Amino acid sequence: MLINLHTHLEGTVRPGTAAELAERMGVATPEGGWENAFRIKEKGDLTIFLAHVAMAYPLLGNAENLRRVAFEAVEDAAKDGQSYIELRLGPATHARKDLSIRQVLEAVCRGVEEAKVHTGIRAGVIACMLRHEPDEIIAEIAHAAIALAGSGIVGIDIAGDEILYPALARYAPLYDLARAAGLGLTAHAAEAGPASAGREAVELLGVTRIGHGSNVASDPEMLKWVRARGVTIEVCPTSNVLTGAAPSLREHPVVDFVRAGVKVALGDDDPENTGVRLSQEARLLVSEGGLLAEDMRKFAHDGISAAFCSQEIRAELLAKWSKG
Repeated sequence: MLINLHTHLEGTVRPGTAAELAERMGVATPEGGWENAFRIKEKGDLTIFLAHVAMAYPLLGNAENLRRVAFEAVEDAAKDGQSYIELRLGPATHARKDLSIRQVLEAVCRGVEEAKVHTGIRAGVIACMLRHEPDEIIAEIAHAAIALAGSGIVGIDIAGDEILYPALARYAPLYDLARAAGLGLTAHAAEAGPASAGREAVELLGVTRIGHGSNVASDPEMLKWVRARGVTIEVCPTSNVLTGAAPSLREHPVVDFVRAGVKVALGDDDPENTGVRLSQEARLLVSEGGLLAEDMRKFAHDGISAAFCSQEIRAELLAKWSKG
């Protein structure tokens, strides 16, 4: 069973869709075509990785395009065999003068809802605030997400450059409001920043999940702390290798998480950029990472437990999981 808690909308754009949208919008085709522009072919760093992801940005400043890309992202997840996916995006990146942050989120939620009906998959949307964005934009994202709680938005996230923008306290009031509205709370933390950033995210923001969290594995005491509090780490193995956050799948922090008994949920981060979807992530962790099939089964259970979904959907997914 496949439960996907960490996928970015911007990294799911089909090359064929990109070509069609670009022609319609008058956007020039990158040298070598869209698949070549999106795909990361060798290890580099986070800057190189994000440059490939950003190639899709000019195509997403349009409500219909956002709806379509969201629909196709969920459709592709269903084809991959995923039972549940949470699709996240930074809405301010795609907002325009005639397209507000709330309208961006509404368009994505429409696409996801249509895909749920079409495929039968369960899915939700997470609104990402970015660390470099001005306070007023971050507040607008949070308030738009809160307004759409129960209408497709299931959680909020903070992402972006941890090194340049390490402080988390400025987001705490918005996380408090989101929690009160019933939204799930996660944060990209301890990916580029130190292990302590993961603890800060839990203590200052109240998150129940940490995105990537690779550096948590470097601190035995932090591993114990995360395990004791039942925090779930959202792990995206191939992405971490391509950004240099992990040297290989065999040396990936997920191995330390498993040994320490930390809860893990898998994600495929930006599958059109990595070329690896969740089903293959799981297979590669066994064939190359040295983990066991039973570890993948536990990841699915941990993912269900940590998912930002209703108790009804959680019970449905757990029943499916129990059948193997």
